[in-house]
Amino acid sequence: MAGGPHERWGNQLEYLLSCLGYAVGIGNIWRFPYLCYRNGGGAFLIPYFLTLLICGIPLVYLETFLGQFASAGCISVFNINPLFKGAGYATVILNVVALIYFSSIMSYPMLYIYHSFTVPLPWQTCGNSWNTEKCAEITGNFSLVSNGSITTPEDEFFHIRLLRMSPDLYHVGGMVWPVFWCNLICWIIVYFCICNGVKSVGKIVYFTVLFPYVVLLALFIRGITLPGAWQGIKYYVLPDWNQLAKPKVWADAATQLFYSLGPGWGGLICMASFNRFNYNNLRSSIIIPLVNSGTSIWAGFVVFSVLGFAAERAGVPVGQVARAGPGLAYVTYPAAVTMMPAPNFWAITFFVMLFFLGIDTMFVTIESVIAGLVDEFSYLRARKKRVTLVTCMVLFCLSIICNTEGGLHIIGLLDTHVAIVCVPVVCGLELIGAVYTYGPKKLSRDMLFMTGQPLKPFWFILWRYIVPVLLFIIAAYSLSDASGIEGWFVALISVICVPIHAILVLWQAKGSLMQRIQESCKPNKDWGPIEPEVRERWKALQNQDNTQVTSLHLSTIPFT
Repeated sequence: MAGGPHERWGNQLEYLLSCLGYAVGIGNIWRFPYLCYRNGGGAFLIPYFLTLLICGIPLVYLETFLGQFASAGCISVFNINPLFKGAGYATVILNVVALIYFSSIMSYPMLYIYHSFTVPLPWQTCGNSWNTEKCAEITGNFSLVSNGSITTPEDEFFHIRLLRMSPDLYHVGGMVWPVFWCNLICWIIVYFCICNGVKSVGKIVYFTVLFPYVVLLALFIRGITLPGAWQGIKYYVLPDWNQLAKPKVWADAATQLFYSLGPGWGGLICMASFNRFNYNNLRSSIIIPLVNSGTSIWAGFVVFSVLGFAAERAGVPVGQVARAGPGLAYVTYPAAVTMMPAPNFWAITFFVMLFFLGIDTMFVTIESVIAGLVDEFSYLRARKKRVTLVTCMVLFCLSIICNTEGGLHIIGLLDTHVAIVCVPVVCGLELIGAVYTYGPKKLSRDMLFMTGQPLKPFWFILWRYIVPVLLFIIAAYSLSDASGIEGWFVALISVICVPIHAILVLWQAKGSLMQRIQESCKPNKDWGPIEPEVRERWKALQNQDNTQVTSLHLSTIPFT
């Protein structure tokens, strides 16, 4: 094969841990617990797990199957339907935009780790040089904070001391140098971790994935022993069955699961492409979503046990100290830590955990971009280390815009809009390309060829009829969050590749428009197993009548 052999995992545990590191991220800490308590507590788990079973697991299974069968990244996997290959390029752009702001988010835990060695913690009191006249150490009525009459020292430390936050998106301001240097350090760490491809990533994830679970366990044990902890946990899980009648609750469950697992982002396809060809990916496709969801629920117990303690100390309801997004990780939780014994230790522990949760996601996201390009342009494979260096340098330069005083506003804009159109469209085109145009018969035959086990009919029921409807609902709900010219630009900058590439493909095809469409929807010559010997057997199998595909034929395939 041109460009050298395709990389493989050292063992399947490396694959499983890498996928877990990709799926389990900062969102499990700062988004899911808030959504759960806001949408009915324990009752929210009903739509959440229902969506997991009928949408999350089927999408993970389909993507990992396609990536493993063709040993293809997010671009080349669309050789199954070349008309939709623009979705692969859209995925690359989606990940580039995500990395631009996510690397800056990863700078924040590094800054907090550095400041957590200061005694007392710098966000613990007012009276510092960066504090304003509104600053007040809250021990009572938090309602004053919500109406803007006062601010907390934790809030001012994050927004004024660390970020020097500008008033709005249109005031970018100057460079915030501490964030810039931490961003640079983050990219240096990432490069040296991924420079040797899956050989290095596969070894590093043993620590970066497992260590956060050790920290979560320590935080959980400490959290539930704090005064008021069980009040917070009760607030987190107490079912409010009336919430289930609200469509928004179901939409929130689907959206959270959808974006947490990562289908449509290319990471799952990329990781599966490094599997052994005959690996049975069904079990891992179930384990990954279940562990991801279980981690989200467990993180909720950790977070709300501490918030319950903070609420009791402040003398207010738990709901007044709970918030979503970065505020939970960088304002509310630090505030709670200051009330705990040995606050410096627990602050360092928490932010180290956040860093490792985020760095795993960055590993896979960057590898998705690189693998997508290298698989599509095979001559780059022999120069992959150089491609990795250039990619990291370019992404770092692009991310500098988020290191400015207006960086948090830019991060909010990108995070809110980057995936709302692209991800549902990419998943939808994957389903159309694999299930509708390629067809259930060929898919089942390929799975039988690859693993020795055919696809069960209920998978096709989910892929053909259930998942597309949920994708449409998720897309419609997500689009309701789009706002402003800037938001729509970010939302469409990646997905515009889909129609542009389709037009180019149809322009180069021959015949009538319908003939061009039909021909362009057929798999091209590059679709199929990448290993030469396996590919020859697969082609031979294709030429036989499907009724003759028996275990006798499959016995000639070297499943090693």
